[in-house]
Amino acid sequence: MQKAHNKASNWFDGLYQENKENHENIPWARQSVNPLLQSYLNEDRVHKGKALVIGCGLGDDARALEEVGYDVVAIDVSQTALDLAKERFFDSHIVFEKQDIFDMPAKYHEYFDFVFEAFTIQSLPVEFRQKMIKAVADTVAVEGTLLLVAHKREEAFKGPPWPLEKDEVDLFKNEGLTELSHEVHTEESKISNTRFRVLYRK
Repeated sequence: MQKAHNKASNWFDGLYQENKENHENIPWARQSVNPLLQSYLNEDRVHKGKALVIGCGLGDDARALEEVGYDVVAIDVSQTALDLAKERFFDSHIVFEKQDIFDMPAKYHEYFDFVFEAFTIQSLPVEFRQKMIKAVADTVAVEGTLLLVAHKREEAFKGPPWPLEKDEVDLFKNEGLTELSHEVHTEESKISNTRFRVLYRK
C-alpha cells in the first residue's frame, strides 16, 4: 500500500516530466544556486565534510556545495529531476540518489556534517510537518549543521505549498538541534515575500 506522503509527493516527477525541455514552469528551479545558501557559503568559515541536499531538483545547490569543498549526496523523489541534474553536472562527483527523506537508509542516520533543506518541508501538507522535521534532523551528524530556508507564512495559504510559521521552525529544537542564527529575508514571491534562513547545530 502506498504511503500517504508518497501520494502527496508523486506530482513532483510529473511536473519535471512535463517540463524536461523548458524548466521555466518549475517554480523552484532557479537554475542557479539559492542565494541564501550562497551567502552562507561566502561567509568566512571552513566548508568540508559530507553534505546532503534534500530535494535537490536540478542540482545547482549541490554543485555549489561541491565547489566549496564538500562531498555531496543530493536526493530527490523525482528520478526525472535527478536525470536532468546528472546531465547538467556530468563532470561532478556529486552522488545523485533517488531517496525519500522519510525512508532514508540506516547508513545516513546522523551521517552528514552539513545538511541543506530549502522549501521541501513546505511542499508537503501540514500534516507531515512534524514527521518531516524529525526526518531532516535525523540526517545531521553530531556536531553537524543544518541550514534551513523556508517561506514564512504571511496569511492564510491553501497550498501547495504550505509556508512555515515561526513556531514550526522552532520544532527543530525539539530534535536535538541548537539554533545558531535566525534571519528573515525579503524577496518578492507569489508564495510569501518573507523567507527564513536558520542555522542549527546538533
